[in-house]
Amino acid sequence: MKDNFSVQSAGYAQFRPTYPTELYDFLFSLVSDKQTAWDCATGNGQVATELAEHFNQVFATDISQNQLSHAVQKENISYLLQSSDKSTFEDYTFDLITVAQAIHWFDFDAFYSEVKRTLKPFGIFAAFGYGVMQIDEKVDIVIHKLYKTILGQYWDEERKYIDEGYNSLPFPFQELQVPNFSIKTSWSFEQLTGYLNTWSAVQHFKKANGSNPLEMVIEELQLAWGEGDKDITFPILMKVGK
Repeated sequence: MKDNFSVQSAGYAQFRPTYPTELYDFLFSLVSDKQTAWDCATGNGQVATELAEHFNQVFATDISQNQLSHAVQKENISYLLQSSDKSTFEDYTFDLITVAQAIHWFDFDAFYSEVKRTLKPFGIFAAFGYGVMQIDEKVDIVIHKLYKTILGQYWDEERKYIDEGYNSLPFPFQELQVPNFSIKTSWSFEQLTGYLNTWSAVQHFKKANGSNPLEMVIEELQLAWGEGDKDITFPILMKVGK
């Protein structure tokens, strides 16, 4: 599994969007027993924190100590520095296993073996994430220019699974039908640029070129944005199985 987010851990925790209550309500409705949950590649603990409100014990793992050091602390969350495809958990431990905006980085075969080994017989596994946000026509054109034209070659190959809406993601489970969800929020221009700076391709560009690619579009982006806050929509990608 790749670690593309240690460098900007604080920014990741500050600017990344949060999943809607409806998504969690749907997941929890599928789980009959809520003893233990595992949030894989937990990052800043965003999902683990939600799970902790409903499960007796939550285990949250990540390969980045820097990410874990920025995670939200709760008494019933145990943060562990370990890879999701080689865990130390006992067989048949979890009622729910989640992985948010990270499964495309995994060694699928190794990770899915861990899921099947550690999930209880009637447990649920959910992989979810989000695609490129939609704002309005003018802003979307500039963001597409940044995403495709400027950063195209700097995205990791695994990004294709997000671009393809998780449709090409291997998923060797009994798949359940999932409602359409989206993340809806309102951002200032500063929140937008803060979020764009967390893109892994932006970090790759900086390393290769010694400059921030946002500088190439910032004036155009500001002009398209105008004044005040704007509504932001992220399409959610989701696969749920058992």
